[in-house]
Amino acid sequence: MATKKKPTNPTEGSWTFFTNHGHVLVCIAQNPDIRISDIADLVGLGERAAHRIVGELVDGGYVIRTKDGRRNTYTVDYTQHLRHPLEAGHTIGEIFKALIRMKSGAKS
Repeated sequence: MATKKKPTNPTEGSWTFFTNHGHVLVCIAQNPDIRISDIADLVGLGERAAHRIVGELVDGGYVIRTKDGRRNTYTVDYTQHLRHPLEAGHTIGEIFKALIRMKSGAKS
């Protein structure tokens, strides 16, 4: 049975404010050419879990995956609304503007 990897920058305690989906989205927003294995290492997931989450973000319209030869390039759609009813009136772009510098050409 595979064991869960520890994040490269662990914090004290066992919880964080973002879900793994949020962490994966941050990784993609910061590096659109990031590999699944690098996402897994940064978030502290197995590669299968990271791949599943990226797929869910693509299926949900939050991430656009573009094939570039053998690699994938990802684009975050910052216009998508948050999923939970408490935050559904806000976009992920509103959150991410405070967390990262949005790259030119990103939907905002």
